[in-house]
Amino acid sequence: MDLNADLGEGFGHWTLTDDDALLDCVTSANVACGFHAGDASVMRRVCDTAAARGVRIGAQVAYRDLAGFGRRSMDVPPAELTAEVAYQIGALRVFAEAAGSAVSYVKPHGALYNRAVWDDDQAAAVVEGVRLVGGGLAVLGLPGSRLLAHAGAAGLAAVTEAFADRAYTPEGTLVPRGEPGAVVHDADEVVRRSVGMAVDGGVLGADGSRIAVAARSLCVHGDTPGAAALARRVRAALETAGVTVRAFA
Repeated sequence: MDLNADLGEGFGHWTLTDDDALLDCVTSANVACGFHAGDASVMRRVCDTAAARGVRIGAQVAYRDLAGFGRRSMDVPPAELTAEVAYQIGALRVFAEAAGSAVSYVKPHGALYNRAVWDDDQAAAVVEGVRLVGGGLAVLGLPGSRLLAHAGAAGLAAVTEAFADRAYTPEGTLVPRGEPGAVVHDADEVVRRSVGMAVDGGVLGADGSRIAVAARSLCVHGDTPGAAALARRVRAALETAGVTVRAFA
């Protein structure tokens, strides 16, 4: 099982994620590319540290929404979205390669991630943006999403992802953040859910039903309070349960 976290979610003097501490325990880093968070200095610093520690680098692309942290849905024309996805990947690629590494995969952030679960046009535009930059990058997304369907159809590696600290609907999608209980805050419960998804392939949904989760990567949100300590606990629990924690890319 891969363990990923959203990193580089700062801007200028503003810092949100504990990048150094998280890079000590995750195997893949979803690096903000400047549209929902991050800037050139932040991207360079995270890429340098990730490369030094052998952590895979992924481009976390988003709608152009710094004020809303990329969590507000936007109706971006597909051709424009394709160009913006390619732009973000290209920006991060410069710093990844300068650090002696590479961008290995792409993961949408926030509203774009959730929109690409069901919206064919937006999902196809994201995948076209990935194809535009070349290199056959993997695409990380929710199992059963239109994003992964389009990625697979385009010949890209479609990698399924689960969330350690998010509640699931009976349909297997994420409970919207505006609803009660959308984020799981109890650390012990997050650890239990993580092991359950990795070992048993399932998790209890918000209604108490069992949701099948077939995932190759597990996300611990970097902006969660105490995220680094939580990620360390999740990794230790996975390894204790006999799960090999390693990057998918």
